[in-house]
Amino acid sequence: MFAFAATFALFAVYYERKLSAFIQDRIGPSETGKYGSLQTLADILKLIQKEIINPTATDKWLYALAPAIIFIAVYMGFAALPWAPGLVPSKINIGLYYIFAIISIETLGILMAGWGSNNKYSILGAMRSAAQIISYEIPAGFALIAVVVICGSLDLQEIAMQQGILFKEHTQFLGIWDVTGMGGFMSWNIFRAPHLIIAFIIYFIASLAESNRAPFDIPEAESELVAGFHTEYTGMRFGLIFLAEYSMMFLVSMVGVVLFLGAWNTPFPNIGSIHLANWTTGIGWGIFWIFVKTLLLVTVQIWIRWTLPRLRVDQLMDLCWKVLTPLAFICMVISAVWRVWVMN
Repeated sequence: MFAFAATFALFAVYYERKLSAFIQDRIGPSETGKYGSLQTLADILKLIQKEIINPTATDKWLYALAPAIIFIAVYMGFAALPWAPGLVPSKINIGLYYIFAIISIETLGILMAGWGSNNKYSILGAMRSAAQIISYEIPAGFALIAVVVICGSLDLQEIAMQQGILFKEHTQFLGIWDVTGMGGFMSWNIFRAPHLIIAFIIYFIASLAESNRAPFDIPEAESELVAGFHTEYTGMRFGLIFLAEYSMMFLVSMVGVVLFLGAWNTPFPNIGSIHLANWTTGIGWGIFWIFVKTLLLVTVQIWIRWTLPRLRVDQLMDLCWKVLTPLAFICMVISAVWRVWVMN
């Protein structure tokens, strides 16, 4: 999993730099390797050679442990994610609860980094980040509970199974047309109940804030905070924090795919004698589909970063507490009613 996280970060950094260049009508990396493809490897080599500086006024233990805690909290979240039918690194029947619990530790690491650095820019960035992450976990949690109530399980593999042809119970498309046994995108959770489309949008917006991605990158606002909570970090300590950010992008996107977008299930349905769903289902296909769907969400995250301006902190909190949280709570209540009156 560490090798995967490191490889994905290398790919994602290059992909983001190229995509942002395309959006802004630039060339992007072009000198190091063909089309600049070796630029991220060169950046890693540069980080490895950088001196690890320990400012004299830091809290040495907090300062040293924070990057590891931030990365490990994100890294351990991958353990419960289903990659294909029957392929889960750790079989946990409360997988969603585990993921939410373990990635919450990242907030502790961020606070340790800010406080341990003994730098006012760092502590201000850490406090902003903690306030943002804790706030946006509430609408994200409500949105995910809306799915859990519909599925009746916290087991991510079980939730994935319910969104494909392997699920034998009666299913409907938008609660209207019978799609039992058809599979495909019509069995995905966003179509099992109409309000889950809204829940997915709420979760996706909240996931941007969880990942400190623009327009929710106030904790790292370079124009006013230098770099946020990791201002004092150099070398591979900075590299671990950077690695955690891109790993979090993939993690929150994959959780969204598993709960809303069919997980490893194919988007193609069975139509009459043409069994597209059967032909494109299996371990190999499952890994392919979940990667494609997750990378599409990562692409949207990058697209948003290079399109929208940064929010002010009051706008960020107003959006969370006055808009997303009430809407997510309503979605959760609708799921409970839907479970009782429609699905039963």
